[in-house]
Amino acid sequence: MKTLRSLLTIFIFIFALPVRAELDFEDHAFPEFITSARALAMGNAYINKVDDAWSAFYNPAGLGTVRKPQFHLGNLHLEVSSGLSHAIGEGPASNIPSQFMRSFDPEELKGILSETKGELAHARANFFPNFTIRGLTLGYLVSQRNRSIIEDDGTDTFELLERRDHGPVMSLSGSLFGGIIKFGATGVYLIRRDLDLDFGPTDPVTVPTSSYQSGKSLQITAGTKVTLPVALLPSFSAVLRNATANDWEDVSNNGGPDKIKQTVDLGFSITPQVGKISRVHLEANLKDANNSYDTDIKRRLAAGMEFDIHRRLFIRAGWGDGWGSGGLGVKTRTFILDLTTYAIDRSLDGFREDEDRRWVLGLSSGF
Repeated sequence: MKTLRSLLTIFIFIFALPVRAELDFEDHAFPEFITSARALAMGNAYINKVDDAWSAFYNPAGLGTVRKPQFHLGNLHLEVSSGLSHAIGEGPASNIPSQFMRSFDPEELKGILSETKGELAHARANFFPNFTIRGLTLGYLVSQRNRSIIEDDGTDTFELLERRDHGPVMSLSGSLFGGIIKFGATGVYLIRRDLDLDFGPTDPVTVPTSSYQSGKSLQITAGTKVTLPVALLPSFSAVLRNATANDWEDVSNNGGPDKIKQTVDLGFSITPQVGKISRVHLEANLKDANNSYDTDIKRRLAAGMEFDIHRRLFIRAGWGDGWGSGGLGVKTRTFILDLTTYAIDRSLDGFREDEDRRWVLGLSSGF
């Protein structure tokens, strides 16, 4: 009887423990290796609209609509979540850039988050220098993502997730029937390093090399786009990610990162002309149409709009992963500035349950 009572007590204790969402990188909702501030403002519904160097990651068929050659040595994307902005926003505004850089150091990050327990901190920095002309992109991607939290459940556990990607990028595209059908493919020799660790409140925040999972993989993205030459320019797109279903090679002693699943994205859009110098683009996407990540379809639907004035000023809005997004953009021949806000759902299997709002600054310069 005592044994039964003890087992019952243990059972009740285990199931009474607080349940928390596991940290991950939500690749089912945002499967691109690096993201565009412009796309995120449109709910990441972008596989039809894309007409710049980001075609390499969203839909390589979009290279067929690049208007002018681009050579951007400075192509920077900086992103913080509301949770991290609360933590680094204390004190003078002049301290924010240095605080943001400190957030990429695990020990410094733990100290930054000590006053905002329970708030998820997300930071991302992308860098993509490239040369792009119609039909071709050559570049090199660098992306660092950090996600962390100090639990407010009494344990003060510091959870840390890191992902670092880099590698050369080459994208090619072609067209048929006067550009009605466009197609393309991108090859990225991706070098990835992942980290997933927990630290107790008194544990030293040291990360041994053996804790990282790393590997290399040739990732192929194939895409096509069909634009009908009629009013409103209705367009249809399909993108296949990890087209050759490659896994990781040259993995570390701690194993390789999770395999990048093969997914299919589908898109539809119209682009009506509004006046002589303005147009509006309306787009809807279904991410991971084959549901490789076993996610509610409502989280995989995305929609967005972009209103542009003389191809210089852009107003954007969208809906993705169940939450709204928006932003502004300014573009000249040598400079692009994008300001964006978007959100993801932190819950593992819910819909609009736990919003994580992010803020993005995109800067590109070159000629």
